Amino acid sequence: MANEMMNRRNDLFGGFDDLFNDHFFSNLGRTFYGLSESNQELKTDIKETDQDYQVNVELPGMNKDDIKVSYDQNVLTISGKKDSFADHGDQEGNTIMSERRYGQFVRQYRLPNIEADKITGKYDQGVLKIVLPKAEPTNNADHQIQID
Repeated sequence: MANEMMNRRNDLFGGFDDLFNDHFFSNLGRTFYGLSESNQELKTDIKETDQDYQVNVELPGMNKDDIKVSYDQNVLTISGKKDSFADHGDQEGNTIMSERRYGQFVRQYRLPNIEADKITGKYDQGVLKIVLPKAEPTNNADHQIQID
């Protein structure tokens, strides 16, 4: 079935181009180095100030109730689940392409020395904003121990 979405070359070497433009080859390095597509989906900005860390995560199309945020042992964990799309089932078989995703995701960020009971979060217009206030620094100066 030909349509405008198809982008194939009809020449002698077109098959080779398709082979190396294949999804498997485009993510080969990412898969082996732990940069899977699911990690790339959560576009994240983390800003550090003297007082806190400010984390902004893009989660378009999510409902607030489907997002979970926790902080434990210096690790901020953001997880969520999107079951499906109401219009995803194509009853007549006319879907040409579908790139919207659904399923579960988890992403973790190591952010040490946080006052966990003062963490705040807000989800607005597809962006999750989390502020993690820093704890007062402890005296971790090098302590010399005399050996007898």
